[in-house]
Amino acid sequence: MTELITYDRTDKTAILTFNRPEKLNALNYATNDCLLALLDDIEADDNVRAIILTGAGEKAFSAGADIHEFSHTIDKSAETAVREFVQRGQRMTARLEAFPKPVIAAVNGLAYGGGCEITEAVPLALASEKAVFAKPEINIGIPPTFGGTQRLPRLAGRKRALEFLLTGDPFTAEQALMMGLVNRIVPHEKLIEEALALAGRITRHSPLAAARILSAVTRGLNCSIADGLLIEQEQFARMAVTEDTGEALKAWKERRLPTYTGR
Repeated sequence: MTELITYDRTDKTAILTFNRPEKLNALNYATNDCLLALLDDIEADDNVRAIILTGAGEKAFSAGADIHEFSHTIDKSAETAVREFVQRGQRMTARLEAFPKPVIAAVNGLAYGGGCEITEAVPLALASEKAVFAKPEINIGIPPTFGGTQRLPRLAGRKRALEFLLTGDPFTAEQALMMGLVNRIVPHEKLIEEALALAGRITRHSPLAAARILSAVTRGLNCSIADGLLIEQEQFARMAVTEDTGEALKAWKERRLPTYTGR
């Protein structure tokens, strides 16, 4: 199963690479399941504090769902397709969106369909200058199914999102940056280097504080500001009693770098 996604680690950061380059890293069911299993393992591993997601080969981050596989599922029945295809993909993107450790998409090429939806779901994304995005599901007669009709309008605004959802036209890394889909564009050959540098600037801080920030932002996005502020208070209260907060405050007073235990 791990052949579908390779796992490497640099310091505190796991690098997960979609590994079906001959299929443009298309997301078949086994790849989705493999990613969910790896996320479970990484969540339980205190030595890993951030994740980088990227694609094998020079052409694609991920060209989206494996059309040959899910078309056979659709042939069975709509109910079967919802259960085996749609809900599986939505579990994957929801898990990435709510993951308690920072996930950075390093988009190295095509990010179509499900590949674009992964980029929408993760909290941070860097795009190679060679990256190209698309919402092409309309070309095969379906709407996006892994959250694309919901997350892209929230990131880009309704009208900008609908242009790409309704036409299926590809869009550039520059357009993705303008829409808020990626944080920035970097030289292709420096993509992983830049992603690791971003991860390093995050993992130098308390992993508990990072988790509290991720939770507050993700939960608060779809709330009123009043409810969001209550979530923020709750996350602060959970953090204030930790050893990490005590150490950070003590280190600040003593003008030294803190040493975090994650407790």
